[in-house]
Amino acid sequence: MGEQYFARRPASRRRPAEIRVSVRGRPFTFLTDAGVFSRGELDRGTELLLAALEVGPCELILDLGCGYGAIGIVAARLSDGGHVILTDLNERAVGLARGNVAANRITNADVRMGNLYEPVAGMAFNHIVCNPPIRAGRAVVDRIVAEAPAHLREGGTLWLVARTKQGAESLRTRMAVAFGAADVVKRGGGFKVLRATKRTP
Repeated sequence: MGEQYFARRPASRRRPAEIRVSVRGRPFTFLTDAGVFSRGELDRGTELLLAALEVGPCELILDLGCGYGAIGIVAARLSDGGHVILTDLNERAVGLARGNVAANRITNADVRMGNLYEPVAGMAFNHIVCNPPIRAGRAVVDRIVAEAPAHLREGGTLWLVARTKQGAESLRTRMAVAFGAADVVKRGGGFKVLRATKRTP
């Protein structure tokens, strides 16, 4: 396997590509490149997550590990009057996400570089949305789940998607430990969308 998309500075030779896709009846264009996740197409897990995502107006949303920005950009379009922060460790992904925010004329989002929750230290969101980097290892995914409650407002929601055969049920169990409960809200194409909500004990 080639270089992983969770490298801070991808060394792979650039191979720009463009994805044109309709998500929830709205057209989007995403520029992608080598060294970022799912360069050639919107991956099935992200598609399923975006189909399931429920965001309201005027909400603050975090796209954690945003890649070239598809989840955060769609979420920004769905949350009228809301704001989305997209974060990623990968320099190339951050550059692409910033370009895609501009190309899709998204005015209610900004992109920050850094590892996991570091770029949003001290902030709390209505939603954290993530297609977690399973290949980065369990410790990374465990941090995403364990640290999510501290970055969610009361009633805030963590949305994750995982391949059924790559431990989606195990991930749901870990979310339930962190939040008290976690549900499968959508399934299809070998993936499950998982949701957990922050509640007062």
